[in-house]
Amino acid sequence: MKNKTVKALAILLAATTVSMMGGVSAMAADDTATEADAAEETTDDAEAEDVEASDDQAAEETTDDAEAEDGEASDDQAAADNVAALIDKIYVQERTDTTDEDCKAAKEAWDALTDAQKELVEGEEASPEYFGADTGDASNDDPRNQDEIGENELLVVSFGTSFNDSRAEDIKGIEDALQEAYPDWSVRRAFTAQIIINHVEARDDEYIDNMDQALERAVDNGVKNLVVQPTHLMHGAEYDEMVGVIDNYKDKFESVAIAEPMLGEVGDDATVINDDKKAVAQAITDEACKEAGYDDMKAAADDGTAFVFMGHGTSHTANVTYDQMQTQMEDLGFTNAFIGTVEGKPEDTECQAVIEKIKDAGFKKVVLRPLMVVAGDHANNDMAGDDEDSWKSQFEAAGAFDSVDCQIAGLGRIEAVEDLYVAHTKDAIDSLGAEDGAEVSDSEDTEEAADAETTDETAEDTEAAE
Repeated sequence: MKNKTVKALAILLAATTVSMMGGVSAMAADDTATEADAAEETTDDAEAEDVEASDDQAAEETTDDAEAEDGEASDDQAAADNVAALIDKIYVQERTDTTDEDCKAAKEAWDALTDAQKELVEGEEASPEYFGADTGDASNDDPRNQDEIGENELLVVSFGTSFNDSRAEDIKGIEDALQEAYPDWSVRRAFTAQIIINHVEARDDEYIDNMDQALERAVDNGVKNLVVQPTHLMHGAEYDEMVGVIDNYKDKFESVAIAEPMLGEVGDDATVINDDKKAVAQAITDEACKEAGYDDMKAAADDGTAFVFMGHGTSHTANVTYDQMQTQMEDLGFTNAFIGTVEGKPEDTECQAVIEKIKDAGFKKVVLRPLMVVAGDHANNDMAGDDEDSWKSQFEAAGAFDSVDCQIAGLGRIEAVEDLYVAHTKDAIDSLGAEDGAEVSDSEDTEEAADAETTDETAEDTEAAE
């Protein structure tokens, strides 16, 4: 009995011990689990903090990048705006004591820009096209600003153009023809548009005299006999201004003569034509037909082709010249020749009026060509450009024509036109032998010059023309 009791107690004790050990193990396990959970939570917190820190850093870096980009954009625009201001400063019709320096500064600032910055240049007159447009090789031109002139000077006065190819082919073409015809006279050049002179100087480092510079050069070189041949189309505002400048210098020479412009005397109304207008009408239609692949104007008309010769236009009283050229075309039997003007003056030569005339006449093909000495901005942009207001675009938008083509060529490169200038110069040279040879000619033009308001208006219209 005693042994059974002892045995029972031993079993009970063992069971208790095992139970206690299980409880301890459980407690230990619980503690381990708690510690693991705590460690995991710590890790999660740390990871969360790392992620948060990373996000904060990324946001900070993004902000820094954005601020840097904004700063760079601001710097780019500031550099472009500086160039625009320098261009606008030399886009003026008056030469000053600082013009040469200003032209140099504008070009140096432009050259310092990146390609992206150049695209941002925009001012009152400035644009990337001022320096960036490719208009040909300026080295093909000759500014004809040399000294050592001699006693006889033939000064060729043009409005001018910044288009290098046209300046070399059209203006220089006329000058070369005159120099060949009159080897005993020194041919020199003057432009009346200071805006263009500055443009060419700044972009191409080519120095062209304005009227005052050219005449001062003649005086300084001891020129005795001065003949001035304008390349202007007519006795308009630019011609009047030229005569006014010459009048200030005429007493500094022994003799002065001014030759006729291309189209000669103006006349009173649209019916008045002359040999000069006839010669020009024949010359430009011959060239237009040749380039378009026709033998003559009749062949073109039979094929349904009309030619539009686009001049500048003017509010000057000389605007009747354009109507006279239309009369001259009709007098020659050219039913498919139409005269137009960029400025729409006279009104019957503006683009839409010309379109209606051609539609009424039944022609389905149109060829546009400039009635201008040079093929500059007007020819390339106002006539043949892609903008909706260009003549090409307007003719295409009319929807009445099967084709609209453009011939971009100035009058100055046509041999017959060059010959006409040669003839006008001969008349002026011959006039120097007359008793009043020293007097500035063309009283009619002097009277027209009295209309100062009209002259100023036209000058403003044509400042940036070429």
